[in-house]
Amino acid sequence: MVKQDAIHCSFCGVEKSAQVPLISGNEGRICEACVKLAHQVVTSWGHTQKTSALTPQLRTPEAIKKHLDDYVIGQEQAKETLAIAVYNHYLRLMNTRRETLEESDSNIELDKSNVLMVGPSGTGKTLIVRSLAKILGVPFVSADATSLTQAGYVGDDVDSIIHRLLDAAEGDVNQAQWGIVYIDEIDKIARRGGGTTSVRDVSGEGVQQALLKLVEGTEQKVSKSGRRRENSEEVIVDTRNILFIVGGAFPGLEELICNRVKPRDTSIGFHSRTENAKPDVNELLENLLPDDLQGFGLIPEFIGRFPITTFLQELDVEALLKILTEPRNALVKQFRQLFAYQGKTLEMTDDALTFIAEEAVSRNTGARGLRSVLEAALHKTMFEMPSLQGLRGCVLDVTTEEPRALVVRNLFDDLDADAEVPPALESSASL
Repeated sequence: MVKQDAIHCSFCGVEKSAQVPLISGNEGRICEACVKLAHQVVTSWGHTQKTSALTPQLRTPEAIKKHLDDYVIGQEQAKETLAIAVYNHYLRLMNTRRETLEESDSNIELDKSNVLMVGPSGTGKTLIVRSLAKILGVPFVSADATSLTQAGYVGDDVDSIIHRLLDAAEGDVNQAQWGIVYIDEIDKIARRGGGTTSVRDVSGEGVQQALLKLVEGTEQKVSKSGRRRENSEEVIVDTRNILFIVGGAFPGLEELICNRVKPRDTSIGFHSRTENAKPDVNELLENLLPDDLQGFGLIPEFIGRFPITTFLQELDVEALLKILTEPRNALVKQFRQLFAYQGKTLEMTDDALTFIAEEAVSRNTGARGLRSVLEAALHKTMFEMPSLQGLRGCVLDVTTEEPRALVVRNLFDDLDADAEVPPALESSASL
């Protein structure tokens, strides 16, 4: 029972002593234990408010993949893997409290699972991650590993990634701590081969070492002004809950996998085996192991921070044809809209679309090559179109004579759409 004349905590009633100091207020006092308990309660309120804002946007993995299908053609396995990874990541955040009110709540702590994507250039790595961030409504930033260097050298250090994420969250630290960071061209910071040179590898293994703590989880001091100055205001961003996704083309990785899966036959004579055809790249990537990434030049500690690995398949003509026309932001739809802004129509024949896809495959640039081919084909038309009187639309087709090339046929108001167009109204593009 609390004594009437003794000074005690207004919450728990503990008496003031040399071991139990009290903080006095206007009409009461509080002990250290109650201060900690109150902090836990208030923290849980903030956690509940934050999770409630995100909960309506967290969809099932199946719904996430369906959303990705609207923007990304093919790559079914990669989309499923990322949908599961993102769903489990934010499910963990919404059901984990950094400080819990009961000891039993913290018996099981779920670790973060970052993702590493392997795939040729132009297969949709950046588009998939950007679409994921859009459906979740969380801050997203994309960085290029080739621009990163160790702190103190010319270039961007790894701290700049977190500053950009904070900018994407409009300065809201809590939102930034739930964001997604995508680092592209991660294969470009692979450890360089041996040699006698003593030059410091400031953009290779050094960057991998600098990223370790950031990816695993640390409290990072970030200047709001973007540069560390003597009087600049700094905030602390905890990266433990930031989802890191890295991707790269990893040229030559398929050879490492091939040598492991199908070792070369060094025997000669009658007992030697004839060399089979070169295995398909997509089949080789299905056999990807962490040892292959280490052989490529990533350090084991860096590989261990990315327990989820997925690959994107090389795009063929059939896949590129679908990319041209089917996604919500398909390239053909974009150019038609651009023409519609000027009151003109744009049609593309099936032969033209096939030619564009084949040209992109021959350039080995993936989906990115599609825009380059279209821009070159429509370059002269887009230059002249605003000045042409009576032009109602254009048709993109392919010439029948060799060498084949894309040709634009202009349609005017005084000409029948099905009539033969005079040569003066045609413009071709050499690719």
